[in-house]
Amino acid sequence: MSLLEKIRDPRALRSLSRQQLDELAEEIRGFLINRVSRTGGHLGPNLGVVELTLGIHRVFNSPRDPIIFDTGHQAYVHKMLTGRAEGFEALRQQGGLSGYPDRGESEHDWVENSHASTALSWAEGLAKGFRLRGEDRTVVVVVGDGALTGGMAWEALNNIAAQPELRIVIVVNDNGRSYTPTVGGLANHLAGLRTDQRYEQTLSFIKRRLQRLPVLGRPLYDLLHGFKTGVKDVLAPQGMFSDLGLKYTGPIDGHDIRAVIGHLEQARQFEGPVLVHAITRKGKGFKAAEEHEEDQFHAVGRIDEITGQPLSDAIQATWTDAFGEAMVRIGERRPDVVAITAAMLHPVGLARFAAAYPERVFDVGIAEQHAVVSAAGLARAGLHPVVAVYATFLNRAFDQVLMDVALHGEGVTFALDRAGITGTDGPSHNGMWDLSMLGMVPGIEIAAPRDQERLVAALERAVTVDDAPTVLRYSKEKLPDEIPALRSLGEGRDQVDLLRIEPGARVLLVGHGQFAGMALEVASRLAAEGVVCDVADPLWCIPIAEPLVELAAAHDLVVTMEDGLLIGGLGERLRGLLARRAPSTRMLTFGIEQRFLAHGSRDEVLEDLGLTVKDIARRVLEAAVVIPTETADQLL
Repeated sequence: MSLLEKIRDPRALRSLSRQQLDELAEEIRGFLINRVSRTGGHLGPNLGVVELTLGIHRVFNSPRDPIIFDTGHQAYVHKMLTGRAEGFEALRQQGGLSGYPDRGESEHDWVENSHASTALSWAEGLAKGFRLRGEDRTVVVVVGDGALTGGMAWEALNNIAAQPELRIVIVVNDNGRSYTPTVGGLANHLAGLRTDQRYEQTLSFIKRRLQRLPVLGRPLYDLLHGFKTGVKDVLAPQGMFSDLGLKYTGPIDGHDIRAVIGHLEQARQFEGPVLVHAITRKGKGFKAAEEHEEDQFHAVGRIDEITGQPLSDAIQATWTDAFGEAMVRIGERRPDVVAITAAMLHPVGLARFAAAYPERVFDVGIAEQHAVVSAAGLARAGLHPVVAVYATFLNRAFDQVLMDVALHGEGVTFALDRAGITGTDGPSHNGMWDLSMLGMVPGIEIAAPRDQERLVAALERAVTVDDAPTVLRYSKEKLPDEIPALRSLGEGRDQVDLLRIEPGARVLLVGHGQFAGMALEVASRLAAEGVVCDVADPLWCIPIAEPLVELAAAHDLVVTMEDGLLIGGLGERLRGLLARRAPSTRMLTFGIEQRFLAHGSRDEVLEDLGLTVKDIARRVLEAAVVIPTETADQLL
C-alpha cells in the first residue's frame, strides 16, 4: 500500500518521518498528474503547493484549525489529505468532486472560495469570532496565485494588523504568477524579497563571527536572530509587512518540507498574526508544466500525462479566439483603442493584441474594481478602453461600472468572456448574473452576438460609442457556424435579425447569443408537429430594440431563450413592454433560475434547468396548441 493510500485523515501525517513526507510529496505529484490529466482542472497551482499543504496539515489541527485557500483552486492536495483522493476520478464532473473547496464534501472545507482575494477577510472574521467565544484556535490562510494583487486582500491585512491578538497564520504561496506572471508594485516587492540574498549572507556572517566567542557567542546570536525583522528591514525591501505590524518570517523554500514545517511551527506558537513567505514553483514536478511559458498549466483540459499535449481530437476556434483577432484588426486602425484585463491576458484572448501593441495593453492584476475605474480615466483622457474579463468576475466591480463609468458617461467597452453556463468550475464561475445586473445601469448597451461575424460587428460598433458603457457577452464554447440573417429590421443598436420567416406564423422565438442556434432547432422541431414559428435575434439585447417590440406584438405567442438569469433578462423586460403595447400577446420565457448551480458539463447543467431543445419545444407546443404535457412528450 502506498503512503497516500494510508492517509485517510490529516492526523496520519504526524506519524510520518521527514523522509516519508518527501516520498509522500512525490506520490501526490504523480497522483495529481495522472488524475487531472484525465479530467482537466487546475494542475499547475496544485503541483506547486504539495509541500506547503503537507506542512500545514502536519502542524495544524484541521478542521478545528480552519484552513482556507485563496484562491480555492489550490485545494486539490488538501482534498487528498482529508480523505477524498478516491473522488478524483470524477473531479469537476456532475456528482463528483468540486474543483474548489466545498462544505458539502468535508468538514475540513470551511469556505467555498473560488474568487480571489477574499480569504484574508474570512480569516479575520473567523479568528475574531473564535477570540470572542473564548476558543483557542488558529486560522490558517494560504494566499497565492496573485491573490495579493486584489485590493480586498489589503483591506483585510490592514484590519488584521490592527488586532495583534488574532491567531492567524498567513502563508503566502509566492510563485510569482496568477494565470501569468504577477504584475505591479507588490509583485516587484515580493520579487525583491525572493531574490535579495543580503539578509541571509549577513546573518550567516554574523553567526560565524559570534559563535567563535566563548560563552556569550551563541546567546548573542540567538538574541540577534530574535530581532531578525529589524535586520531584514534594513537589508531587504519588506518593510511594509512589519510596518503593518505583522510578524514576518521567510522567504523560505516552499518545496523544502523541513523548512516549511519548522517555520509553520514557529508561527503556530506566536500569539498573533504571522505571515510566512514561501517561494514555490507552479507546475513543479511535471516537466511539461514547468516549461509551459504561458501559464505553467494553470488550468488544463484532458492532456497526455507524459507529454502534456491536449487529447482533444480537433482544435476549433473559440469565441475568445474571435475576440482576440478582432481586437488586433481594430488596433491597426484605431490607435486610441487600448485593452485592460485583470490577471487574465491569455485566458481572455488579449495576448496577440499585447504582442502587437505592448504599450496599449494593461494587466492590473486581480483587481477588477481598479480595472474599471482606470478604464474610466483612460476614456476621460480621450482613449477608448476595452476591459476584457470573465463575465462572473465583473460582478466584483458593479459599483464602479455604475458610478464611475456610466454616471460619468464614459465610453468603456466590456468584453465578457465565459458568459452564460460554463459548467465544470461550479456555481461561482457561471456567467449568469451580468445581464441582470448590468441591465440596471442607465444608458448601458449590451450585445450578445450569435456568431463570429456578429461578434466582430458588435465590437466594431462598441468602440465607436464614447458617451456610455457598452458590453459584449459571449460563451466559452466553440464558435458556431455562421447563422445568416434572412432579413433585418432597424439598424445599429436597434437592429433585429430574422433568422427564420414562416408565412402565417403566430409564434415568435427570440434567441440571442449562444441560444440563437437553439431557437432555430426548436423551430424545426415544432414545424415537424405543424407549429410554424418565426425566429428573431436582437443583436443588442439591452435596451430592448423598438423593432423587436413591434415584431413581438404582431404574434400571439412570444418565446424568449437566454443564457442568463430570467430575472432582469431580455424576456422579462420584453414582457413588461408587451403588457402595455399588446396585452393579448402571451409569453414564455426560458433562462437560468435564480439559484446556484452544481458543477457539471454545460449540457448536463442545461438539461437540469430544462433548457434543452426538446424541453423548450415541448413547453411551446403545450402553450401553442393547448395540449397536455403527455401528448406533447409523445409528439416530440
